[in-house]
Amino acid sequence: MLSFLPRPIKGVLSLLLLVLNTVVIFPPFFLIAILKLLTPIPSLRRMFSLWLEELVAWWVAGNSWWYELTRRPTWDVQGVDALELTDLTTDDWYIVGSNHRSWADILVLQRIFNRRIPMLKFFLKQELIWVPLMGFAWWALDFPFMKRYSKEYLAKHPEKQGKDLETTRKATQNFRLFPSSVIIFLEGTRFTQSKNAQQQAPFSHLLKPKAGGIGYVLSLMGDQIDTLLNVTIAYPQYVDRALSFWDYLSGRVTNIVIRVEKIKIPLEFRTGDYMNDEGYRRRFQAWVNELWIAKDRLLAELMVEGERV
Repeated sequence: MLSFLPRPIKGVLSLLLLVLNTVVIFPPFFLIAILKLLTPIPSLRRMFSLWLEELVAWWVAGNSWWYELTRRPTWDVQGVDALELTDLTTDDWYIVGSNHRSWADILVLQRIFNRRIPMLKFFLKQELIWVPLMGFAWWALDFPFMKRYSKEYLAKHPEKQGKDLETTRKATQNFRLFPSSVIIFLEGTRFTQSKNAQQQAPFSHLLKPKAGGIGYVLSLMGDQIDTLLNVTIAYPQYVDRALSFWDYLSGRVTNIVIRVEKIKIPLEFRTGDYMNDEGYRRRFQAWVNELWIAKDRLLAELMVEGERV
């Protein structure tokens, strides 16, 4: 509707609408979050958690609305079994593993998965719970906080071996109560050509994958999570250059290509110990690397196809 506006104006308008959408959601969100904090009754706490996730779903829908209002991008989304993501459910647990090109990826993934799978959540370092406002919001939404000891610390305190995993497992009890989706960007950072060259990565469109994130989640919750949604994101206009969040806000991104593959995680990878079993760790890393090789080939195809649109 407003796609005719100059890009700088669209960018400013988009940013203002994002802020406005957040400001509208903020008061009811924190009121419910405080009620949850003060309530000792488990059934009420669960109800408040569901209300909070519903508010987030409306926030995501609002972000999708203003994005479509200010531009008309081409969305090429193909999901599980070519059913446009209809083979998904909000009643199950998922790991969402994706490549990473921009901070816009988070808004993109929220848009395509909103109300199709449970709300996307990150595993966060335990220290982040003390971040003003955001730490409280993450706690209220049952984001799982993980405790990790460094190799140096474990060398001095070998008796702590495995204690961090047990502490995090206890901290994920609320996470287990509701179907949830854990999102992991396996590259650990946004892709750029310079990072790719610095790593001497054997991929054209990806950085080296870090299997530890998924391995850690499966060590904690492999008994409950058996499905990986392998997501590939491509912005064909940005094959050789970085995509900034401002590019996304101002409407420079005209073509967004998404592929989603639903993969059943092999049982052997849901019952191992990634941190302490070296053999398991090597096999798991090899499995992830094979997924990454296939993803790099797919990205090369999507970039070419997307440029034709």
